[in-house]
Amino acid sequence: MRDNSAGIHMTLRKHPKPTTRRQPRPVKLTPFDPVRYLKSDAAIAEYLNEALHVQDPKFLLVALGDVARARGMSEIARDTGLGRENLYKALSSRANPRIETIFRVAAALGVRFEVRVT
Repeated sequence: MRDNSAGIHMTLRKHPKPTTRRQPRPVKLTPFDPVRYLKSDAAIAEYLNEALHVQDPKFLLVALGDVARARGMSEIARDTGLGRENLYKALSSRANPRIETIFRVAAALGVRFEVRVT
């Protein structure tokens, strides 16, 4: 197409045909498991402190369960006097354990809860 009045020359180009591309392969993701990162006492303390700061009792229970799994659930069950299956249940997000159970688990894990005035 030509427009003589403004001195503009325009040509129309055909768009190239879209090329067929291979669909990317779906990425396989594995669920995040914090137990893999709870190797040191410092990591465990930081993890449990963050769980306390969230102020969600269910999250704290799950965090205690993660630490128990990192330390060895059978050993923690033996130290608390609870059966392994009962310990798994007590430290799940659906549980409502007694405070005594939580303190026994904390003692078996070698941790304690402290109160500070802010």
